[in-house]
Amino acid sequence: MILIKNATIFTMEGKSFIKGCIRIKNGKIKEISENMTSHPDEKVIDAEGYLVLPGFVDAHSHLGMWEDGIDIEGADGNESTDPVTPHLRAIDAINPMDRSFEEAYQAGVTATATGPGSANVIGGQFAVIKTFGRRIDDMIIKEPAAIKCAFGENPKRVYGDQHKTPMTRMATAAILRETLMEAKEYLKNKESDNEDKHPDFDMQFEVMIPLLKKEIPLKAHVHRADDIFTAIRIAKEFDLKMTLDHCTEGHLIVDYLKEEGYPAIIGPTFSERSKVELRNLTFDTPGILNKAGIKIAIMTDHGVIPIQYLSLCAALAVKAGMDKEEALKAITIYPAEILGVEDRIGSIREGKDADIVIWDRHPFDIESRVKMTIIDGKIAYQQNGSDKK
Repeated sequence: MILIKNATIFTMEGKSFIKGCIRIKNGKIKEISENMTSHPDEKVIDAEGYLVLPGFVDAHSHLGMWEDGIDIEGADGNESTDPVTPHLRAIDAINPMDRSFEEAYQAGVTATATGPGSANVIGGQFAVIKTFGRRIDDMIIKEPAAIKCAFGENPKRVYGDQHKTPMTRMATAAILRETLMEAKEYLKNKESDNEDKHPDFDMQFEVMIPLLKKEIPLKAHVHRADDIFTAIRIAKEFDLKMTLDHCTEGHLIVDYLKEEGYPAIIGPTFSERSKVELRNLTFDTPGILNKAGIKIAIMTDHGVIPIQYLSLCAALAVKAGMDKEEALKAITIYPAEILGVEDRIGSIREGKDADIVIWDRHPFDIESRVKMTIIDGKIAYQQNGSDKK
């Protein structure tokens, strides 16, 4: 057991503690209050002068899919030989031994949604995982968490270079619709009372059943406003849950997005305008959508932006006008809610996973440092040899 005492605690649940205590037992948050007496078998951590927050959650990354510092040997995020690959599972490619995992939890990022890239119209299945561990099977929070699809430039470029479909936005939308229609028919026949209609097993359609039943969302790669509208059009046609990932031009169509109600996962904003569809890239986007009442999360898209800079991305959104507390929520409780794992992570609450980070100052301060990261009740990282600030 662990007892953290004398801490300034930001729970992300609407309550803060100035001299708070957190008791951790069996990997969970057992108790939170102002005063606690330590037990003989507890490790006591005196956090006086420090801030305690829930571990940060990156709602869209490719952590472990493209390994740090190597080329083809560690590039496992895009199976760019077929535009329709929903049956691919991120967990079969993630390498938790990649040093980016260590950099993540050393920077207070304790969980992320990671999965395939955006080469394919349908790329495969995302997973929500912890950033600390050696075996991916032991790190999973939710899997599958979403099915990735992509609109815009990426599928056009990848398959246009191969002189294959899709070479246009029309073809991208048509391929997605066709696959959804076939999967819907497959599900209908599978659930038919007439056994003669039961289809032969099809792995691609099987994995899309949770999507059609709204158990998981479509994770739509969309930058440009017209691509965002196409994604919404298709999601409404098939009555799907969906997240708008990147949503780079969301600030240009905020009135429509507020009306439609789909959550947005915004980023990677801390990057160059490397392609045409990023021409309106700005840190104004998270704040504008948030102020309009749209549920948003801020993400890094690691390895476009290294995952350890998630807090910096949120801080730059604050600099552009976003409310400071809302920006903290955009990397804690809001991504947890969008990913459907708010029962386990994203805030400090009794019964949740003990994913807790101790900071020497506010994480949006450029000089802030993580003093300790606790994941599932275990100390994953502890900084040594530095004084309190």
